[in-house]
Amino acid sequence: MLKLKLIACSIMSREISYLASKSTCLIDITFLNQGLHMTPHKLKDMIQEEIEKAEKYSKRCDVNENPGYDYILIGYGLCSNGIAGIKSSKIPLVIPRAHDCITLLLGSKDRYNYFFNKNPGTYWYSAGWIERGNPPCEEWYNRLSSNYLVKYGEDNAQYLMEAEQNWLKEYKYASLIYWNCLDNLKFYREFALKSAQYFGWDYSQIEGYPEFLQRILNGEFDEKEVLVVPPEKKVFASFKEDIIQYE
Repeated sequence: MLKLKLIACSIMSREISYLASKSTCLIDITFLNQGLHMTPHKLKDMIQEEIEKAEKYSKRCDVNENPGYDYILIGYGLCSNGIAGIKSSKIPLVIPRAHDCITLLLGSKDRYNYFFNKNPGTYWYSAGWIERGNPPCEEWYNRLSSNYLVKYGEDNAQYLMEAEQNWLKEYKYASLIYWNCLDNLKFYREFALKSAQYFGWDYSQIEGYPEFLQRILNGEFDEKEVLVVPPEKKVFASFKEDIIQYE
């Protein structure tokens, strides 16, 4: 049985926890705060810190033993270069060939490209983004307006809210990515639909495919789907179809 360490974004906690329960491997999981994606350099530092912990810390049964992981899985896409520069010293890294978590939720980089080309200007919702992120919705908008008013006064608050309107106008669609294997779809659907209606966006639901992530969590590493990074090699963006490489 393969022993895997997984470092992933908490946005994927429901999906990954479900798939880990079905995995044929032993998996230890560390979820990192969703907000790190806003500061890619901090995200890189946190992932690197967790990689070093995984290589240093022991098996659960004896603090003096080597961890014994066969691979360290990185549950992130490139994420605005947030994983660029990470490396291990002893254990190979396995990283999905993905732009971000939307690729992981949809099920492949090909589906990602298809939907992004079909409907540019789409804001994506998912169980994790609704629960743990801060996606646009009526409550978010009103809370932001109130915070600006308290901090900056009425005139400045109005100016800042107009700036928010500018980036919101770049979006035309709200799409909920759902996995049939997860429950509580009704709540997520209602949240995303109400948000779309509030901002005047067209709404759609897109079924995501868990098979991509399940294969990775089962230790099935297809070079078209993942990059296996040898120890001492650094990850970088390739700016090509394969998304990431190492050097």
